[in-house]
Amino acid sequence: MKMSLRNTVLAVMLVGATSVAWADDYVIDTQGAHAFIQFKIAHLGYSWLLGRFNDFEGQFSYDEKNPDASTVKVTINTASLDTNHAERDKHLRSADFFDVSKYPTATFESTGFKENADGTAVLSGNLTLRGVTKAIDIDVKHVGHGEDPWGGYRRGFEGKTKIALKDFGIPYDLGPAASEAELFLSVEGIRK
Repeated sequence: MKMSLRNTVLAVMLVGATSVAWADDYVIDTQGAHAFIQFKIAHLGYSWLLGRFNDFEGQFSYDEKNPDASTVKVTINTASLDTNHAERDKHLRSADFFDVSKYPTATFESTGFKENADGTAVLSGNLTLRGVTKAIDIDVKHVGHGEDPWGGYRRGFEGKTKIALKDFGIPYDLGPAASEAELFLSVEGIRK
């Protein structure tokens, strides 16, 4: 009788363990250049200045059965900013803007993820830039997922948000048309 009860308990535990859903962990594919962090800001209100960060790393977790438990963590080398103009990049790296000698990295760490019925989501988290940490929300869209030609599995998202320069202690005044920067993120992760 005791053996039968024990076998039943073990069987229930095994069935229960196999039905538990675990989040998949992904490394952001910066090696293959399948991930981008770009920014856009008005130039005097007449045109747009576009740029990107060439050097960053990160990871994320995503569980299709429980997307709200998703997490993201990214570290950006601020000196890697690139606007395709050497003199401007030098100025943007200075204390007037990113002050990269004092603040060589920027980070984002998620605090929440809320998926909507239409496949979009809001990713909430803390962005640290120039030593200032602020909560931000990123509007996210799931791009797709599946096997790649090299035997791996990939998942991709894109996201958009705006940040106010003064919120992060950027002292240089570019005028009212340039008080906010738009960020665009395109992230492809390789499942670990």
